[in-house]
Amino acid sequence: MSSVNKVILIGNVGADPEVRYLDRGVAIANFNLATTERGYTMQNGTQVPDVTEWHSIVLWRNLAEWAQQNLRKSMKVYVEGKLKTRAWEKDGQVRRKTEVIAENIQILYRPEQYRKSNDETSATEQLNDAPEGPNDEAQQTPEADNGFFNGLFR
Repeated sequence: MSSVNKVILIGNVGADPEVRYLDRGVAIANFNLATTERGYTMQNGTQVPDVTEWHSIVLWRNLAEWAQQNLRKSMKVYVEGKLKTRAWEKDGQVRRKTEVIAENIQILYRPEQYRKSNDETSATEQLNDAPEGPNDEAQQTPEADNGFFNGLFR
């Protein structure tokens, strides 16, 4: 039987992606993505606070260059990829880091400061005019779907 290494995250970009180029001109971008599990109140009145997890996202080649041009802090994005753990030695200690190697990324929501300043254009039109993702222009974003994802992104 084969195995599956698949990660799907919806969260907020923590900072603008950092892009660097390797020796042969291959672009690599890194950014952190925050996903938050909402808090709640238990039946006995105990408050359980929000819990935020931070994920390290890695993008390669065209995806990295697209992210450099289009992703900004606070944007809500859909990221699909695989987990990869890398290890290295520093000061005699082995260190490990688990990252999400992104294979697909879509912008779901842009804060006001990243939208076009045209007053006549609605937020939905602004999102539709801008490039949503580098992978497939024909893909419908979850926000445009009036099904399950509708309303989760604000």
